[in-house]
Amino acid sequence: MSRTQDGKHILVINDAQEVLEVVKALLEGEGYRVTIHSKAIRDLENITAIAPDLIILDHLMGAEEYGWQMVQLIRLSRELATLPLIVCTAAKGMVEQIQGHLKAKGVTVVLKPFDVDDLLRAVAAAFATQSSA
Repeated sequence: MSRTQDGKHILVINDAQEVLEVVKALLEGEGYRVTIHSKAIRDLENITAIAPDLIILDHLMGAEEYGWQMVQLIRLSRELATLPLIVCTAAKGMVEQIQGHLKAKGVTVVLKPFDVDDLLRAVAAAFATQSSA
């Protein structure tokens, strides 16, 4: 059931290659353009060059909280501050500790293992919120 998503471009960042491949296939099957990265992007100019409409990232990459660091950097950037973000993570305890802060920053959380429909709903909701803003 592929449908056009108005050329929406999603950047997916996760250190697990199999997760990247599954999420990419899922999102492309829904009509999104997808770019994947297996490492945290530390230079915001690289994100700006990719020009995503949404970013899905893992909270933990390796044993480090790179996802959280990226959320902070993106929200402090003038060019990227309003970019929709979805944190997709298995680090339930860590996310619960900062969930209020994430929500205040407009960051959606999807816990792994995730239900496919939950991820797709989160993506659709992020785009709906962006277009109504």
